[in-house]
Amino acid sequence: MILRTWHGRTKRSDGDAYEAFMIDRAAPDYRRIRGLQQLYFTRRDDENVSHFLLVTLWSSLDAVREFAGARPDEAKYYPEDDRYLLEKAPNSHNHRVFLEDCVDASAGTSEA
Repeated sequence: MILRTWHGRTKRSDGDAYEAFMIDRAAPDYRRIRGLQQLYFTRRDDENVSHFLLVTLWSSLDAVREFAGARPDEAKYYPEDDRYLLEKAPNSHNHRVFLEDCVDASAGTSEA
């Protein structure tokens, strides 16, 4: 399994529009890839800037290639990104998942 991350920044005043773009345009593009397992689009607002962190889980590096192209470490951009992003980082980061675990919320509690 591969965990892929990407970070981008917009002006705070463009944050809502970029979030809508990500939901309407980018998310469906990610979902079309069979090897996508999980998708998290996150946002954090500072005073003047909105930060977007995308975290995706893929079945394999081949699935990432199907989405991103022959060079899976390169970030994938859409034409609309030029309107919103303050800069375009050249890379996304791919990490091999070597342990996956689910924490049971009731673990560690005892009933007396």
